[in-house]
Amino acid sequence: MIEPHHDGSPLCVPGGRPRLGDEARVRLRVPVRDGVVRVWARHLEDAEPRYAPARLLGEAGGAAWWEARIPVRSPLTLYRFLLESAHDAGPRHTWVSAAGASRTDVPDASDFRLTTAGGPAWATGATMYQVFPDRFARSAAAEARPVPEWALPAAWDEPVVPHGPEAARQFYGGDLDGIRERIGHLVDLGVKVLYLTPFFPAGSNHRYDAQSFRRVDPLLGGDAALIRLTEACHAHGIRVIGDLTTNHSGDTHEWFRAALADPHADERGYYYLRADGSYESWWGVPSLPKLDWASAELRREFVEGPHSVVAHWLRPPFNLDGWRIDVGNMTGRLGGTDWNHEVASLVRRTALEARPDALLVAESTADGARDFQGDTYHGAMSYPGFTRPLWAWLASGSGLAGGRRVNFFGTPLDGPPRVPAEDLLAEHRAFSAAYPWDVRLHSLTAIDTHDTARAATAMVPGGQEVAAVLAFTFTGMPLVFAGDEFGLEGVNGEDARTPLPWDRAVPRDLRPLYRGLGAQRNAEEALRTGSLRWLWAEGDSLAYVRELPDRTVLVVAARGACAASLPAGLVPEGWEGAAPALAVGPLTLRRAHDGGTHLGAEGPAAAVWLLPGPALPF
Repeated sequence: MIEPHHDGSPLCVPGGRPRLGDEARVRLRVPVRDGVVRVWARHLEDAEPRYAPARLLGEAGGAAWWEARIPVRSPLTLYRFLLESAHDAGPRHTWVSAAGASRTDVPDASDFRLTTAGGPAWATGATMYQVFPDRFARSAAAEARPVPEWALPAAWDEPVVPHGPEAARQFYGGDLDGIRERIGHLVDLGVKVLYLTPFFPAGSNHRYDAQSFRRVDPLLGGDAALIRLTEACHAHGIRVIGDLTTNHSGDTHEWFRAALADPHADERGYYYLRADGSYESWWGVPSLPKLDWASAELRREFVEGPHSVVAHWLRPPFNLDGWRIDVGNMTGRLGGTDWNHEVASLVRRTALEARPDALLVAESTADGARDFQGDTYHGAMSYPGFTRPLWAWLASGSGLAGGRRVNFFGTPLDGPPRVPAEDLLAEHRAFSAAYPWDVRLHSLTAIDTHDTARAATAMVPGGQEVAAVLAFTFTGMPLVFAGDEFGLEGVNGEDARTPLPWDRAVPRDLRPLYRGLGAQRNAEEALRTGSLRWLWAEGDSLAYVRELPDRTVLVVAARGACAASLPAGLVPEGWEGAAPALAVGPLTLRRAHDGGTHLGAEGPAAAVWLLPGPALPF
C-alpha cells in the first residue's frame, strides 16, 4: 500500500479550517517510485469542475510532496487530484480521491471535502464514555425511591433479560448521583466527555419514550442531580452531553396526551394523528409516536430559540455541553416527506446560540454521509465505517456465541461474517469517503454501544483488546460503552446493558488497558488530529500511521497467529530498537533481509510505537 495519500489533516491541509473567500492549500504525498511528473487539484466551483495546477515542494523519505491552491467559494468544497506519470508507453493518469487511487474517473461522491463550519476544538478526537443511567451505579438515595408501576425491580447482580417485553421494564435503579460518586473511575480512564442516554421521565428503563423533555426523571434524582453531576464533571475537566429524541416522544408524553384530549390543541399538530385515532410511530411501536416537523408550534417549542428544549439544557443551571440526537437519520422523514436537513439546521443554530462551543452528534445507523456535510451536526454516531467492518475482521467465524445468535447490527445473520483485513479497509473507505475530515474527527469511533451486542461476545478471544487499541488510535472520538473496561458480554443491545460489576468478579479486568489507551490519546495530538495513512491490510494483519509534522504513531494489529512480509519502504523508520508504547498480545516486527519488515503474531495482538515525525521537504 505504497500509494498516493491525502486527507484533511494539518500535514495535508496546512492552515487549518478555511473561511469563505480563502484560498486553501492542499498537499498530496506521492511515492517517488510512481514517477509522477504533473499533478492537478480538480475542484468544483458552482458544481463545475476546475483544475488547479500543483507545484512540487520537494522529495523526502521516498515521497514527493505536491501542493495546489483552490478557492473556497462555498461552505463545502469538493476536490480530488489528477496525477500524470511518465512511462515508456506514454503518460499514465491516476485519480486520487477519498476512496483511494483509481485508474478510472470516479463520482464526486468520493471527493475530498473541505468545510468552513467545523466542530468544537475541545471535542476533536476526545475520548467519550457512554453511560446507560439505570445500569451504572446506585447512590444511597436510590434505595428510598418508590418503584414505578411500569417497572420490574431487579437486584444489581440479577441477570439482564435480553429479549421480550420484560427487557424494557427491568429496573435496576441506577441514578445520576451514582455516576457522580464514581466520577473518579472516569478520570482514571482519561475520559473527556460523558455521554448520558436519556434522563427524562419515561415508562421504560431506556427512557427513549419520554413523558416530558422539560425535567429530569425523579428516579434519577431530578433536576438537582443533573446539576450536581455536570458541575462535578466540569470540575474534573469532563464535558457532559445528553441524549435527545427529535424523531419521537413517548405515548405518555404531555404533548401527546394533550393532542389526544383536545382536537383543537396545538400539540395535535406535533404528531401524525389520524381521524380514527391511529398514528405514525417509530418502527410501528405504539409507545413511540413520531413527531411531525411540519408543525411550526413544535419547532418553536422543541428546537427554535433560547426557550426551546434544545437550548434549555445547554444554559444555566444545567450547562450541558451538547447533544447526541437519537435516530437523527429518521427525524423528519416519513415516506415522501423530508424535513431532516431543516430540523438538523435548526438544532445546530439554536444549540450554538445557547452555547457556542456545544457539540452535536447524531445517530445514523447506515450510510449517513449526506446528512453530515459540516452544516448540521458536527459528527455521526454510525457503524458502517468502523464498527461493522471491525467486528467482521475480528469475528470468531462461527456466527454464534455459546450457541446463541449475536445480533450483527440488525442483519438476519447469526453473527458477523469473518472477512480479511483488505475487506475491512475497503468497507471503511467506502463509507467514510464522503464525510468531511472535520466531521470524521467529531464522529464516534465505537467498538460497541448500548444498542449493539458487546464486542467481547462478537469477537475472537482477545479480539476486544485489539479492537480497543484500534478505536483509540483511529480518527474520530473513541467511545467506551460503560462496562467495556470490565470485559462485559451481551448478545444484543438489551443483553449488553448489564449493571456494572463494582463489587463482584468481572469477566476480564481491562481497566489497565483502557487507562493506558486514554492516557496515550490525551498525550498524543497526532492521535486526535493527525493524518491517517494506511500501510498494510491483508488477511490477518493490518497497519497504519497517524502523522503530524513532529510525530508519527505506528499501529500494527493481528487477529490471530500470522506472519506477513511488508515491502521495503512501507513502515516508517525509527521502530527498530524501540519498544512499543503500548501493546496487547504477542506481536513482533523485525527487519527482513530484503529491507522489508516481517510482522509476526502468535494470537490476537496490537502494538503502538511513538516515532519521530515523517521526513518532509518543507
